[in-house]
Amino acid sequence: MTLSSPLSCPFTACLPLLLLWGCAGAPSAPATAPAYLAGPAYTVYAAGDIADCRQRGWQYTGAALTAELIAGELAGKPEAAVLSLGDHTYPVGLAAEFRDCYAPTWGRFKERTYPTPGNHEYYGSKAASGYFDYFGRPDYYSFQLGSWHVISLNSHLPAARLDEQLAWLKDDLARHPTRCTLAYWHAPLYSSGGHRAPKTMQPAWQALHEAGAELVLSGHDHDYERFAPQDASGNVDQARGLRQFVIGTGGAFLTPFFYFMPHSEVRDNSSHGVLRLRLHEAGYSWQYLAVPDDGTVARPAPDSGAAPCH
Repeated sequence: MTLSSPLSCPFTACLPLLLLWGCAGAPSAPATAPAYLAGPAYTVYAAGDIADCRQRGWQYTGAALTAELIAGELAGKPEAAVLSLGDHTYPVGLAAEFRDCYAPTWGRFKERTYPTPGNHEYYGSKAASGYFDYFGRPDYYSFQLGSWHVISLNSHLPAARLDEQLAWLKDDLARHPTRCTLAYWHAPLYSSGGHRAPKTMQPAWQALHEAGAELVLSGHDHDYERFAPQDASGNVDQARGLRQFVIGTGGAFLTPFFYFMPHSEVRDNSSHGVLRLRLHEAGYSWQYLAVPDDGTVARPAPDSGAAPCH
């Protein structure tokens, strides 16, 4: 199928909308599903930047809304997984925040959640004890979802530990030479949001690119953004590049776009929501699921599309 193109309208015409969403439309669905979407699939729901109860009770937060959305989707899908992309609680990732804000919302899916830590997990404790005590997961790890190899990495390790993680990643990729691979961490390598994207994870991207991986998911910026497949230097690579999604829309306050990056195909900060991925044996499809609204905020068409694995 044809993937969506980069922003096509003139900058001056788009300017009033740029802080809300990008001009590119969602790719249209094919009339008949392509062969790479045949067969069984695992469903994944992903977002980061989730639970913030500083101003109101958990029942009235964005995290409660996205949790309700996921709960409705999970009915009848015992194999579905939730990927939480860091900054699970605000402001500082304390155990009390996990207990009182995250647990009543996204904690409903804890048994099927595969997390990665964000920067806020380390604000209350240099060891991110609230996060690690709650989830009981290591800094980085991998697992299988059907034929897909899935890798959780930590983008907030000190330099020496980042080197250890990179060595582990290369070994893990060598030991799992699957056709379809997905990796995720908190701080994106590419982003048009308010954080200047750090280069911390560029070596990991390079290793994934060399191994033929398909997807990278991140949060950190409180918006939704999809990029064209790229290499570790920011060059479009339709044949072997990794497609990156930023999904920092799990419930925390939404933020504007500031640094408009090349090869950004879709941008949207009009809603909280989650990314739904369907992982097939030879490809994948995606759709951004926004929480229901009252119709007072203009929203673009939901982003969706599909692509084969390399």
